[in-house]
Amino acid sequence: MASPGLDHALSRLESALGQLEAAARRRLEVERGRANLETELTLMQDDRARLAVELDGAMARVGQVQGVAEEVDRKLDRAMTALAEVIARVEVRPDEEAEQDA
Repeated sequence: MASPGLDHALSRLESALGQLEAAARRRLEVERGRANLETELTLMQDDRARLAVELDGAMARVGQVQGVAEEVDRKLDRAMTALAEVIARVEVRPDEEAEQDA
């Protein structure tokens, strides 16, 4: 038969061990959560870097497209000017022919 003091001490020891185990479990959960967060952060940083590269490429392509669009605009302006000159000459000729017929 154990003494009441020993029983009380063993009870307190069991309680302390239970609290220690619970604290250890919580600590492990926190560490797993931290590891998960660190993994997610690393993935997000990788995604950010990849997206930055893709954005740079897209911006370069936009610049090229703008350059081509400006060149097309200049060529269209020249073509429209040339067509306007041709139309003006064609419109003047019928008037000249009418004067010559008269």
